[in-house]
Amino acid sequence: MTGTTTKAATKFYTPNYPRPQFVRSQWLDLNGEWDFSFDDDHAGIAARWMDHFPATHTINVPFTYETAASGIGEETCHPRIWYRKQLVLSPLEGKRTVLHFEGVDYKAVCWVNGGYAGEHEGAYARFSFDITDQLRQDGVNEIVLMVADSDSCLQPRGKQRWAGRNHDSFYVQTTGIWKSVWLEHVHATRLDSVKMTPDINRQMLRLDYSLQGLNEAQDLRLETEITFQGERVNKLSLPVDRASMTVEVSMMGGINGPWLQNLWSPGNPNLFDIEFVLYAGEQEIDRVGSYFGMRNISIKGGQILLNNLPLYQRLILDQGYWTDSHLTPPSEEALIQDIEAILEMGYNGLRKHMKVEDARFLYWCDVKGVLVWSEMAAAYEYNDEALERFTGEWLEVVRQQYNHPCIITWVPFNESWGVQNILHDVRQQTFTEGIYYLTKSIDPYRPVITNDGWEHTVSDILTLHDYVERGEALYETYKDKDSITGSSGTYNEWKFAFAEGYKYKGQPIIISEYGGIAFKSEHGWGYGHQVDSEEAFLERFGSLTRAIQAIPFISGYCYTQVTDVQDEVNGLMTADREPKVPLVRIREINLGRGM
Repeated sequence: MTGTTTKAATKFYTPNYPRPQFVRSQWLDLNGEWDFSFDDDHAGIAARWMDHFPATHTINVPFTYETAASGIGEETCHPRIWYRKQLVLSPLEGKRTVLHFEGVDYKAVCWVNGGYAGEHEGAYARFSFDITDQLRQDGVNEIVLMVADSDSCLQPRGKQRWAGRNHDSFYVQTTGIWKSVWLEHVHATRLDSVKMTPDINRQMLRLDYSLQGLNEAQDLRLETEITFQGERVNKLSLPVDRASMTVEVSMMGGINGPWLQNLWSPGNPNLFDIEFVLYAGEQEIDRVGSYFGMRNISIKGGQILLNNLPLYQRLILDQGYWTDSHLTPPSEEALIQDIEAILEMGYNGLRKHMKVEDARFLYWCDVKGVLVWSEMAAAYEYNDEALERFTGEWLEVVRQQYNHPCIITWVPFNESWGVQNILHDVRQQTFTEGIYYLTKSIDPYRPVITNDGWEHTVSDILTLHDYVERGEALYETYKDKDSITGSSGTYNEWKFAFAEGYKYKGQPIIISEYGGIAFKSEHGWGYGHQVDSEEAFLERFGSLTRAIQAIPFISGYCYTQVTDVQDEVNGLMTADREPKVPLVRIREINLGRGM
């Protein structure tokens, strides 16, 4: 396996900075040791633990109590838990202090020095609280966080178990803080976000600015500078008189050489640096560094196009679990190691399965040129409550991940999870259509797969899952395009490609799950019969992969999966990232060579 590196290709990269697409200089990492208590009796609110915290443990944030990395390692479900962090922190004159949580599962309520700071529901989206008014001028400040979770299948939970034990492909639950906690000092008037939309056909970049704390008495000016490999591409200065504004920027100025050489793609992941500086009169009040890639994704004539050229996707399923830290990456280096292993195996992308990954992971996919399908964690029951919970959090995720060039596809639903009656149920069909169009209303530029695997409603790509063991059988099933795209029969003997009332409209077709081959083991499972040697593994892997590659109308595939996950031992690497077969052999098959 290649060695890892943290050398980045963007100007404003800061190691371990939790939000690499919106970088400020004044920040404080709050990961590390926190006080911790279980609250199985739900006594904390009435007893005002936010004022008098009865710590029973220490925990290593951002690892959840269920993990060994947390220092606790208790896998029993505890539906209410509390955290406390004490730190010396004084307010800075003229600044606001904002506390950021990258991910807390599931409902978080925060107090600072006993004062209510805010709350957020949802495990996968980041959120923030302005805690300036709760801070003490001198001495120790105290942050207290209560987290309520449950085993409810109405909340998006992804691969988290709900029966008190691992079952099927569902694993130990995740409760509480599982991504970075940090704070930054900012001016009251500042940039809140910038939505960056590349348009390679017009050679333009659209910037949608959003500002916070706008004061009409201020004389505000926003300067934006774009550079490429250290050379200025464009610089503009805008008067600011409203909280949101849009501008289009030419991307041709100052770029040497053919324009197409500067686009983002796998193998050529060019990134532009961009800096935003906000002035009040002549005083700088905010400075943010970021980056973007110029690329587009489109569909034409049944083909997926990247930068107007046909794209064949060689993807691998990635659930993002580690032995001692579960859903939380043990380090930024661990994220890089996974990405480099995926590239070493000849894949040009991945499907991040049932998880909204750390923003640093997406950063390194941007830098290294790895295509990503971003997928929402599923709920497993359907009613009005589940609909509302899912919709709000999914839209948060899409907005937060929008600027990453590596993300080329949105996947809100998988295998009818949470919409289990979609084949016949008009309500569930309409729900998936609504999510499709809501996603498109935020991002009309990326494909949306409405129900990955089968029973699609409205969807930009037709994706199919099939865990047949032999390539010959797989080829026989899929060689006739009409037989799998028609609605009169099942494509793999038990699932329809489309829900009732929907039909094939010429979409690209991808086999988005297959394989899942496991070596013989008494302590886990894979798909089909287990194999007992490297050669048997590679022969079966090659048989299946070559069969897909031989079908001309299929636009790509996604192999299950990159690593073992707890009881599921069908990875190309173990859970500790040890290759089961030489990665170069996998690469040879993926690239159309080898056995």
